[in-house]
Formats: sequence, structure tokens, C-alpha cells
Amino acid sequence: MPDPVGDMQLARALAEKVAACGGTAYFVGGFVRDRLRGEESKDIDIEVHGVTPKTLEEILDTLGERLSIGESFGVYNLKHCGVDIAMPRKEKLIGRGHKDFDVFVDPFIGTEKAAVRRDFTINALMQNVLTGEVVDHFGGLDDLKNGILRHVNDETFAEDPLRVLRAAQFAARFGYALAPETVAICRSIPLDALSKERVAGELYKALLKADRPSVFFSVLRECGALGFWFPEVGALIGVPQNPRFHAEGDVWNHTLLVLDEAAKLRERTNFPKGFMLSALTHDLGKPLCTELVDGRIRSYKHEIKGLAPARKLLERLTNEKKLISYVLNMTLLHMRPNMLADADSAIKRTNALFDEAVDPEDLILLCAADSRGSLSEEPKPDYTDFLFDRLRIYRETTAKPGVTGQDLRDAGLKPDKNFSELLKYAHKLQLSGLDKEAALKQTLARAKETS
Repeated sequence: MPDPVGDMQLARALAEKVAACGGTAYFVGGFVRDRLRGEESKDIDIEVHGVTPKTLEEILDTLGERLSIGESFGVYNLKHCGVDIAMPRKEKLIGRGHKDFDVFVDPFIGTEKAAVRRDFTINALMQNVLTGEVVDHFGGLDDLKNGILRHVNDETFAEDPLRVLRAAQFAARFGYALAPETVAICRSIPLDALSKERVAGELYKALLKADRPSVFFSVLRECGALGFWFPEVGALIGVPQNPRFHAEGDVWNHTLLVLDEAAKLRERTNFPKGFMLSALTHDLGKPLCTELVDGRIRSYKHEIKGLAPARKLLERLTNEKKLISYVLNMTLLHMRPNMLADADSAIKRTNALFDEAVDPEDLILLCAADSRGSLSEEPKPDYTDFLFDRLRIYRETTAKPGVTGQDLRDAGLKPDKNFSELLKYAHKLQLSGLDKEAALKQTLARAKETS
């Protein structure tokens, strides 16, 4: 485990040795940005100027066991250390992908030319490790102060399409606004050459680190960048809702509100990534079934209709089967808990619901976010306590002994094609509140009927 205090001591020791050889070591990138924002950063990035790669390697060998992360790119680390050390480099675009660059190490390029390859001015700041002096060639300090995301250079920024997604996730995490010229250049950059892993990585940072993940999608919309990776989300724009319950307007506005409400609850969930994606996908069916019926806007069975677009979106972003299964289950069931609570349904019905849910606790919290993520003429009841009380009853019910396959065999039944159906029937009886003896009796009677 890297030691932050030890890493800073190592950074200074490195900088002193580099200085003795006529070079300079700078903190760079997000470490400087976060430090100036008053936040701690676990990842320390250092760029070493003015010494050759051979000299830097000799220095590193005196400080620990050197690891060459990308020796041809001038990138190093030391074992058991949280410091990444790099040399200044130039990059030349040779393709359309995020990694399609030729890289040339140039220790004597100078700080301005080294920083020009950075994405945003706030990430192009450099800080002398020994003196603390901040080097700011592109106005990053002013943009940091004013909460502005501004790209460093038109040519280098446009070479990497991932930066459009990075702009959106930084805006969401830091609450910053994009400069008009940055919005303009983002609108001109196609995103189709990106890999799903890189896109998902930026999305997850917004969903799991931002207080208002909705900003991620608002920025992508502003940049005209929803189309290739998030068309199902873009389809929510303009889809009407009943104004009595959704004064916020269309399904797009509702979904963004739900995302922000979900962010307030994600630390309480068992699967935060899946939970936040479920908040995003829960109403993807509404564009497919919203209609005016007897003068009222309805989206009948949108939770079922939403499974296909939700799966399409998820499979575009990830191969994680567990994640996809979780989100689809949450999308399908997101309406039912509050509906059952509103009707004060029987315990056997909430038991059956929780038994169907892949994660009942998270489902209840998703319902809370869905309810809170809307503006209505009349306040909506909060069923969270009611549902968690019903969940407690479900847990107590399923913790009691139930009918097993061995019980059926002991009663003289031979395993056949109906065996699993009988066990499902017995489980259903248990959920309805029957004890094991009564459930077994009814299950055996059912077996006689079906034999």
C-alpha cells in the first residue's frame, strides 16, 4: 500500500537528486489541480525536465526498485510507491483512437511545450517540487479560481476524443462550466472510435464521484455528444409527462433529477455502480410507450418496454453480466415497491416482490430517488420506512425453515421434471406466511394433483 507521507518524502528526494544533475522535477496534472483546490490526491505525478532518461534511471535506482511502466514513453515508478515519474514528451496522432499516438521523449522541450499536450488549463499547471512555485502557461490559475474548464490547445485537444467525456465528468465532479470555445470544439469531435472501456470509465467517475452526475449528461447534450454512446438517454428529451406529478417537465429532466437524488443515496447501497446506472435507465421505456389517453399522459408498461433499450445501452458500455442483470432487474421492478406501499398491499405481495428483486435494499432506495426526483403540485408520500419494515418481515420469513428437496424425497416423491416446480410452489407458500409443516402438506397435495 503506497504511503502518502513516504511518497512525498520520496518526491522531494527525487527532486533534490534531479536538481543536483541540473534538472527540475515538477508535480503535474490532477495532483496540482486538486492540491490547489484544497483536496488531497492519492496519485502523485511528477515530470522530470532537464536530465536524460539514462540519468533519471540511475537516480531512480538509488531510491528503490525501478519499474518501467512505459520505458519507451519515459514513464517510471518505484515498487511499493504511489508516485508516477515521467519525462516530457511530444505526441503525434497516427489514428483515430484514444491510444493512437506516436510518443517522443524530449527532456529538454521546456515546460510550455510539455504542458501544451494537456487537456484543460487547470490540468496544465505545474508545481516545482522543491520550491512550490506554480508554472502556469495557459491561465489555469484563473480558470481554477473561476470554475472554468477551458481546453489548452485546439489542435492537441481535438486529437483525443476521450477529452469530450473528460470535460463532462470534470464538470460534474467539480461543478465547473465549459468555456464557450471548448463547447464549440467538443461539438466538432466524433466519438465513435473510442473503446467502450474508456467511455465507461469516464461515465463511472461521474456517476460515483460527482454530487450532481446529471451535469455529465447536460454537458454531453450541450456538446452534441449524446448520439453515439448514449442515444437512449438522448431519446428522453422532449418526452412529456403528466404535469400534475412531474412539474419538472419531460422525462429527460426527471431522469437528471433522479440521478442527483440517487447520488445522495449511493453510499448506502450494496452495488453503487449498478444503482447509479439503474437511476439512469429506469425510464428508458417511456419514449416507446408514452401516449395521450383520455386527456392524460400515460406511459403504460414503460418498465417492461425499457428493458430492451436499457440492455442495448449497457451492452454498448460493458461486458459485465452481473452488472447488466442487476440493472435490468432494477429497471423492471422500479415501479412496484411504491405502488404496493401506496395500496398498503398484503405482506405476501411485498414478500414476493423482494424475492424477485436482485437487491431489495437497493430497489427501495431507487424508488426513493425516483420519487424525490420530480417536482409535483402535491407532495409525494415517502414510503421508504414502510418498505424497509416490509423487507424486515421478508427477511424473517425467508430465514425460517422451508420445504427442501430432501423433504419431498422423504415423503416418497421421486425427483422428476415436476420437482423444481413443486419446490417453487413450496417457496411461494412460505412467502405467503405458511410454516414448513403446512407448506409441505399443501405441496404434497399439489404433487398428487399434478401426477
